[in-house]
Amino acid sequence: MNAGARVYANSRFSNAPSEVSIGTSNEKTTTSAPIAATTTVQQYPYMWDTKDPDLDDALHNPDPVRDAALDRSCAPFSSRGWINASALFLICAGIIVLFAGYPIIDHYVHQGPKIIGFNLGGINGSGQVPELTNFPQMIDSDTPDDARTRTGYDGQSYSLVFSDEFNKDGRTFYPGDDPYWEAVDLHYWPTVDLEWYDPSAITTQDGKLVITMTEVRNHDLNFRSGMLQGWNKFCFTTGYIEVSVSMPGSPVAPGLWPATWTMGNLGRAGYGATTEGTWPYSYDSCDLGTFPNQTNADHTPQAAATGGEDGTPLSFMPGQKLSACTCPDSDHPGPSVSKGRGVPEIDIFEAQIDVGRFVPEVSQSFQTAPYNYQYEFDNSSDVTPIYDTSITKFNSYKGGVFQQAISAVTDIDSTAYAGQKYATYGYEWWSNPDKRDEGFITWVANGKKSWTMTADTIGPDDTVQISQRLVPEEPMYIIFNLGMSPGFQQQDFKHLTFPVQMFVDYVRVYQRDDVAGNAEAQSCNPSSYPTADYIANHNNAYSNPNLTTWDQAGYTYPRNSLYDGC
Repeated sequence: MNAGARVYANSRFSNAPSEVSIGTSNEKTTTSAPIAATTTVQQYPYMWDTKDPDLDDALHNPDPVRDAALDRSCAPFSSRGWINASALFLICAGIIVLFAGYPIIDHYVHQGPKIIGFNLGGINGSGQVPELTNFPQMIDSDTPDDARTRTGYDGQSYSLVFSDEFNKDGRTFYPGDDPYWEAVDLHYWPTVDLEWYDPSAITTQDGKLVITMTEVRNHDLNFRSGMLQGWNKFCFTTGYIEVSVSMPGSPVAPGLWPATWTMGNLGRAGYGATTEGTWPYSYDSCDLGTFPNQTNADHTPQAAATGGEDGTPLSFMPGQKLSACTCPDSDHPGPSVSKGRGVPEIDIFEAQIDVGRFVPEVSQSFQTAPYNYQYEFDNSSDVTPIYDTSITKFNSYKGGVFQQAISAVTDIDSTAYAGQKYATYGYEWWSNPDKRDEGFITWVANGKKSWTMTADTIGPDDTVQISQRLVPEEPMYIIFNLGMSPGFQQQDFKHLTFPVQMFVDYVRVYQRDDVAGNAEAQSCNPSSYPTADYIANHNNAYSNPNLTTWDQAGYTYPRNSLYDGC
């Protein structure tokens, strides 16, 4: 074919010249003449520049005719458009249902328990609310029906408001484990105890609360035991509390200090900063009874300066921190600064051994301040009766510079030890802020009344110029502990063996029928004796057991209008 007679048209298969096909050196000495054509063929430097347009690439190769037709068209019922819109709708609806609808639906489908009031039905003093349907309630479901009501020693009808039968084995009482109880982790230094209290020493077994004391070196002490508190979780104001207990050890081995007691919620047992100037005050008068040492700045009256044992000072107390003499706008829990507040203590029992007879006995006491002259309260039989003088007598210990003890001692069953047998102990307590002369506490040992103190037992004492001490009106919480201190009773290590265990079968709290329905009577923060805000505002003192004074915790005493002036 004649090269000059053929015309090559551009196509995707045409072979454009390149540096590969055209010599750039003297590699070829001769070349053929270029093809002659009647039309000029465009030369492309790269092969892809010669590609024909893609028929389906409308973006890079638009079709004006087709595009104009599409611009004029409208398809509101396009299936693809509706599918896209529906998908977007479903995604949005799903997100709304997940994050808004589900919580609302769950709220109405799975409603929690109805909370009658603060600290009742599952709320404790620290604000924790149970979320589980099997969470413990105020009244243990295992409490027998015939134990849910009682007739009081005062003739009143009482109803159960709180109980724990301890029937579920393996319970623990570390912080946060239980809504009503917490085991402490500290050394109870105020009474110079020989043991360290550790939560591991307390559990439930065979339907009983078990507190175990072991001889083991820890925290520079030789013994470990347990203290269980209901502080700021469950409190009650007036009522009857009963516990069924089997004492630890042996009735012929003195030295242990098992106890069950109650204390005002403004003081946390073992946290010394909280009890300084508050324990064991139960006083609502503005007078010399609120002063440091129960004396004026010049150490008068003489009766208080020398009214203690053998002519020593009657009191070493720093003064009532939260007294009725508190200056206006001062640091005070309320409801007003003129309300005397404190931390009274009522002991259900503290067990010991009478080493003269080797008979076990319990002291049942009300600890209070300020003090009578020489710690002598009115123990006349019409004011402070003992019901069986063959087994009960007034305690020879009446107090000291840090407390006055209104106390009696009762012999107990020597077989109710070491889990072999149980005995019941308790007290019935009534106080009325509007009729304070009605107040009383009646103690129970061996399931029977042992003795009673009345408002007149702790009446005014003109000798030391103090007014009426109060049968407690503060909300009280429950404490179980197994301790050991030479200050309470000397240890007979020859006969004491370890480990030893204290067993509690149950604890039950009743209140008069006209009181039981009032949620504030089972609260740690009743409006008439509030504690919650004060505790929250002084958290350092209430959360650190290593602080022994109010000053160490970073706080100052409010001024006393009579002693300091405002």
